[in-house]
Amino acid sequence: MLTFIAILVLLAVLMAFRVPIAFAMGIAGTLGLAAQLGMRPALAVLERTFFDTSASFILVAIPLFILMAELLTAGDVTRRAIVACQSWIGHVRGGLAMATVAASVLLAALVGSSTASTAAMSASAFPEMRAHRYSDRLAAAVVSVGGTLAVVVPPSIVLVVYGVLTETSIGKLFIAGIIPGLLTATGLAVVIKVIAHTTDQAPKGEPFVLKTAVKQSRHVIPMVVLMVAVIGAIYGGIASPSEAAALGVMGSLIIVLMQRTLSFVQLNKSISSAIRATVMIVAIVACSAIFSNYLAFTRITHAMLEFVATTEMRREVIMGIIILVLLVMGMFMDQLAILSLAMPLAFPTAMALDYDPVWFGIVVTKTVEIGLLTPPLGLNVYVAAAQTRVPLGTIFRGILPFLGMEIIVLILLLSFPQITLFLPDLMMAR
Repeated sequence: MLTFIAILVLLAVLMAFRVPIAFAMGIAGTLGLAAQLGMRPALAVLERTFFDTSASFILVAIPLFILMAELLTAGDVTRRAIVACQSWIGHVRGGLAMATVAASVLLAALVGSSTASTAAMSASAFPEMRAHRYSDRLAAAVVSVGGTLAVVVPPSIVLVVYGVLTETSIGKLFIAGIIPGLLTATGLAVVIKVIAHTTDQAPKGEPFVLKTAVKQSRHVIPMVVLMVAVIGAIYGGIASPSEAAALGVMGSLIIVLMQRTLSFVQLNKSISSAIRATVMIVAIVACSAIFSNYLAFTRITHAMLEFVATTEMRREVIMGIIILVLLVMGMFMDQLAILSLAMPLAFPTAMALDYDPVWFGIVVTKTVEIGLLTPPLGLNVYVAAAQTRVPLGTIFRGILPFLGMEIIVLILLLSFPQITLFLPDLMMAR
């Protein structure tokens, strides 16, 4: 037990000194295995674990989905989606902010990364809202919360990593994220509408022009078709997530080439960005497996399962504790760090309590999504603040009503699992 505590302290110290989470977990796990088994057996476990994890075929989906997002962003397709949504509903009071949320849903279905989505929205939607006399507080808050939709709406990189870490079907996770994602977007739109009618932060937009809206939508139709094709291929069982990701990359490349919006320099930059992000994620997954192996050898996981089996606490109480811990972790860590640290213990516990792994995955990603907005870390808020030059305190105050809505949606997902499992159950029945 003393060795285990020492390893946890080492992990905390490494993270405190801003060592990347992958290296921190890899170092702590390797030293823990060495203390438990000896150096040579520990190195053997390290070699096998790192290779087996990083060679997993399902990880192919990660670079492909990231590359798809990079191509569409570099090809100016994502900005056009924002403009199209604004042209349809930007005329009502608060409509420009609601259009930003709608565009965030489209962007989330193509980007898969919350920070990338927030950065794109901050660069495109925020200047428009400021030009139409929206308050900086509301405008910056909207682009921050809109970006979090990429955590739940497929193809979410967080869902892919959760699926790899827990060996849960990524296809089912993607389908399960659709309704919670749309429910969240609807809740955000309701909050915007209430703010627009109770404060002066959101003025009425310009008159609606059908011709302009139709014209702007021309550029978005190929993107919507691609989105439906990728998700439809997974839902219909035609393609695995990795194969659907390859379809997405091919479709993205065709779209940007046909629209002549992608240069060779941008293509090279997109591929480089996808490679860098992929290396980081795969390193986190592999090093998380090393730390998980250490936990297995210490029998901490086994002890946790024994506690769950013998405790008189209701399973809802234990799940509530897990959710609370994840929310607190979200205040200080990014989403991938939370998954890699928490899932080796939280997932077996949830399975011992007889919860559905797909449902639990969506609940976990929802708590991670909330963590992207909560101080002191609030990663999306920092991204929005850097892009918009709006003070952090102003954005955090603007986020409060949206944070309340996020908590309500989380409670709904916890109380009514069928919200999450309805589409995956239909998928299994086909």
